[in-house]
Order: sequence, then structure tokens, then C-alpha cells
Amino acid sequence: MDYRGVRILYEDNHLLVVVKPPNMLSQGDYTGDLDLLSLMKEYIKVTYDKPGNVYLGLVHRLDRPVGGAMVFAKTSKAAGRLFEQIQAGSMHREYLAVVQGTPRPRKALLRDYLLKDPRSNLVTVVSPDTRQGRLSELTYEVLESRSNLSLVRVHIHTGRSHQIRVQMAHAGFPIAGDARYGSRAARHPIALWAWRLNLIHPTRKQHVEFTASPPQRYPWNQFKEA
Repeated sequence: MDYRGVRILYEDNHLLVVVKPPNMLSQGDYTGDLDLLSLMKEYIKVTYDKPGNVYLGLVHRLDRPVGGAMVFAKTSKAAGRLFEQIQAGSMHREYLAVVQGTPRPRKALLRDYLLKDPRSNLVTVVSPDTRQGRLSELTYEVLESRSNLSLVRVHIHTGRSHQIRVQMAHAGFPIAGDARYGSRAARHPIALWAWRLNLIHPTRKQHVEFTASPPQRYPWNQFKEA
């Protein structure tokens, strides 16, 4: 099911799982551009003829240029329990990315300290003793390489702003299309996609998993694994 271009993967009384389109804000900001949270509130209001304000909890975000699976909480109880999972590291979020070059080793843990400049909205890798630097960890695995591009699977252990983009670029393998963080191949949208969410259902207490495939366009369509 789609609502105004947003694909709905799953819905029950407590969860709403959707596919965020690339270049849509997760939450409204100073630009006033359409954002996913407001759009999904509208979906609930229209679909179920809800009067007044609609509750929908934003429990995690995706960077504006990034698309893929996102979960919202339809109740405050669900929001609290999902936040607890994020804090405990029991909500697993995996991404697919196309990066420049072929990372070596083919599977590794990246551990860096990141600092965000709120004025420029840029994130940089800093030394561990830098004030306000935040420890950031991810694991990547190369799935396929072709023509100086590689398809990698990324599992984030911490949820920092721009984390995958900055850490992969710092390791020498910027994400294709990400001119902000060093990509030379910036003639197409950023090739980063939130493809899998694994979490514990807030009321059923069972593991549930949701996946969303990346769009079949360049550079994703260069790889069989994608």
C-alpha cells in the first residue's frame, strides 16, 4: 500500500513501518519542506478519520538524502519501548551502500569519534579526547565489487548523525553520490539505503523484521546482490 508516494510495509495498533523516499525530511525543519512524520500523521488522520491531533512517535531518523525502512510508534507505550531498545542496542538497523573503491579488509569494525558542527551541519572525525566528540561504531562487509565501486552491508552499533557517510569516507571509501563527504561520483543521488530493521514488537514481545530493497537505478543496478 502507498500513501502519497510513501510505501507502507506494516501497520498494527502500535507500529507503522514505511519506506522513506530519498530527499524527504524525517521530521520538519526550518525549510518548511514536506517531512515524513507529518505525512504519516496525515495518513492516519485521513485513513481512520481521526479528529484533532494525531499521535505518532518518531523514534529514529534517516538523513534527508537517505531512503529506506523507518518505524514509527503509534502509541506512547510503543515509543517508550522502542526507545529502550535503541538505547540497549537491541534494535538492529542495517544499511546497504555503494562506496568508491574496494574496502580492505572486506569485513571490519570502524570505531571513530565524531563531532557535529550545528552551523554547517557537517560531521568530522576527531581525536578521542575532543570535547563533545561521540564514540561511533559500525561494522561493514563487502558483498560485491565492480568497476571501482563496491556494494557493502553496514550494521550501525551507534546512531550518530551522518555516521555511515563520515566513517566510510574517513576510511577512504566515500559513499557514491555523497559530494558532501568526498564522493567524486556525485552525478546521482547518494547510494545509501536503510534496508533492514529488526526489533522486538513492543506488545507481543516477539522479534519482527522488515526489509526494503534499494531502487533499481544506477549505481544499485550494477550489483546482483542489490
